[in-house]
Amino acid sequence: MGIGRVRLSRRQGLLATGFGIAGAGAMTSVVDASPDPATYPVTGLNDEVELIEDRYGVPHLYADSEDDVFLAQGFNAARERLFQIDLWRRRGLGLLSEVLGPDYVEQDRATRLFLYRGDMDAEWTRYADDAQHIATQFAHGINAYLDWLDAHPERMPEEFGILGYRPARWDPADVVRIRSHGLTRNLESEVERTRVVCAAGVEADLIRQGLEPDHRTVVPDGFDPCALPAKVLKVFELATQDVEFKENSIRRVPRDATTEGSNNWVVSGARTATGRPLLANDPHRAYSAPSLRYIAHLSAPGLDVIGAGEPALPGISIGHNGTVAFGLTIFPIDQEDLYVYQLDPADPSRYRYGSGWEEMTVLREEVPVRGAAGREVELTFTRHGPVIHVDRTRNLAYAVRTAWLEPGMSPYFGSIAYMRAENFTEFTRAMRNWGAPTENQVYADVEGNIGWVPGGLAPKRVGYDGLLPVPGDGRYEWDGFHSGDDLPRVFNPDEGFIATANQFNLPPEHEQMGLGYEWTNPFRYQRIVEVLSRQRKHTIRDSELLQTDQLSIPARRLQPLLSRLDSGDADLRRALRMLRDWDAVLGADSNAAALFEVWLSKHLGPGFARAAVPKAAEHIDTVDNLVMLTELEKPGRWLPDAAARDRLLLDTLRTAYAQVQELLGRGESSWRWGRLHHSLFEHPASDALDPVQRARFDVGPLPRGGSSATVNQSSYRVSDFRQTNGPSFRMVLDVGNWDYSVAVNTPGQSGNPSDPHYRDLAESWQDGTYFPLAYSREAVEEIAERRILLVPA
Repeated sequence: MGIGRVRLSRRQGLLATGFGIAGAGAMTSVVDASPDPATYPVTGLNDEVELIEDRYGVPHLYADSEDDVFLAQGFNAARERLFQIDLWRRRGLGLLSEVLGPDYVEQDRATRLFLYRGDMDAEWTRYADDAQHIATQFAHGINAYLDWLDAHPERMPEEFGILGYRPARWDPADVVRIRSHGLTRNLESEVERTRVVCAAGVEADLIRQGLEPDHRTVVPDGFDPCALPAKVLKVFELATQDVEFKENSIRRVPRDATTEGSNNWVVSGARTATGRPLLANDPHRAYSAPSLRYIAHLSAPGLDVIGAGEPALPGISIGHNGTVAFGLTIFPIDQEDLYVYQLDPADPSRYRYGSGWEEMTVLREEVPVRGAAGREVELTFTRHGPVIHVDRTRNLAYAVRTAWLEPGMSPYFGSIAYMRAENFTEFTRAMRNWGAPTENQVYADVEGNIGWVPGGLAPKRVGYDGLLPVPGDGRYEWDGFHSGDDLPRVFNPDEGFIATANQFNLPPEHEQMGLGYEWTNPFRYQRIVEVLSRQRKHTIRDSELLQTDQLSIPARRLQPLLSRLDSGDADLRRALRMLRDWDAVLGADSNAAALFEVWLSKHLGPGFARAAVPKAAEHIDTVDNLVMLTELEKPGRWLPDAAARDRLLLDTLRTAYAQVQELLGRGESSWRWGRLHHSLFEHPASDALDPVQRARFDVGPLPRGGSSATVNQSSYRVSDFRQTNGPSFRMVLDVGNWDYSVAVNTPGQSGNPSDPHYRDLAESWQDGTYFPLAYSREAVEEIAERRILLVPA
């Protein structure tokens, strides 16, 4: 899930702790705004490294060795994103209490349950032969910048002054031991399914989440769905999700599963205007300021790679190396299971396994606490994983088994292997050991080849499907993992293009592997294929337009159903006419889009759940729109007949129209989807700031179009229509003519709100415009803005 967010109220951040601006000592609340020095002495460098920052904030690092370029990458990550990566490390290691106080001990304990604690030799070798060395150089680079800050405290990022603490040094193992920032699945869905099953049976849950391939789950023998405690995931949520503080109370916000999205496609030269392949990628993640991702260029003998990665990690995970291009989306392998254990009545530290009782493993660690004595916490594990809940009333315990605690599962770090591939064979070899997050990789090379290579550590479940919790007594186990070579692959398909958008894309021969049954609705993929199929001379501009496309296939499918309806109600007649005459594009300036999305998300979806599964409707926050549309088009399974369908459509559209009038006024001509739907790039410490500071640190709000179903993906909270996630970064690569490639990050590259590059890309991202992703030295020199020399200290 990328960089974690800790949100402090102003009272907590500045008053309650006593470490606000007045208490920050030598640290200032506003960073020195003078320009960067032209030269930095850097501890650990062997030779000089030239850093050219272009006019879009992209750093181009030129070194004489890979050792120096990875060290320089760490140094530059700290120079640009120090508060962000320090927070990432603290949250991931369970060290928030050390600087933020005792309110964070519970979260620190939860996070520590999910640290990698296995064999470090096995861990490092899973990624690449030189993985430990790369992480070591990167960590040394971060620490070298901290050394420089010790001599220049006036340049400390101002967040540290506001919150009153200093950044910490890194250990190379920090790069890989942290697991809780990864994109996880499907533990929350198991629990949501259990609630529905208890209320109305397994069939009812298909309204919440349809299954692909076609599958019917069964309740595992020995598991009682109605016995699941209400707060069974409290610890897991603390370990993996953002935490908001509100006047000393913790408010947990459920993680939006739609953050695990993305689009990518690759088009063969036979279907492009240039005869060269094009590769496009726009990964979808939660929004914040600064951006989750950071674009960089690493150039050294034997390595010349450019693209985006997460700033706390070495390497590049999305981009190209001058020979091979690569871009990712989520490939939804199910890597998690919730286990339920019967505890020994005479000794609750033991749980039933097989014919006997097995002792839990208990670790005790001290969590350092700011302003107080350290707190000892207990971390309890079964043979399957960390214990997240104990139900004393029923004498049951719950633990998580997850693939991401296995060696080689540090999110995205495996990209250090594939970013150096020179052909499809080397690329697939690098993806063979890919662990997390589970991915669809699209591939292209300068020889004109294109391909698809999914990756991810996939459990082999024995006798169950992973869709519901299971007893932990030994009857439901994993028989190891599938090899990466067991997964499907495609190379130079006859269609001339490949696209993925998290949709169900398993070939028939792989459907019975049990990789997972919960896939994203296919609407984005269908729209991508629709556009690519009719283009024989695809261009970079075509890919740009497709990445920003806002046509809604759900809207287009509902329009024929509305065309047969009429009403004597004048407002309802206007609503029907508005949606029937609309082009189904969810533009920010569209009035019909405002009506449609309010109808779909707040009225039609909930109304369908109540009509289809009334006993379980209260447990279904969001219906599966593919399931709903299929039923509306051909009622009979969930709705009794077409008449019931038509009543549902009219009744919910009537209430939706009335609500839009309340929200936007009675004049339809003034309605705009973007007046409701908006994005805000919020800084992690936003609530610790006064309004003037907050205006500097936060970016937005910005009006938005689109929805979760459009290629320009824009999921939102139904409560207030605030965008929760979408394209964090976009790129289109001209394979072989690299300087014609384009990209955009959002809201900017820098983590310093005083730097113009903190927010200068927000408007481009909003408007769907891009900047040149310069690769050759000549192209970089043409757009060079700042030059910095890193020299051995």
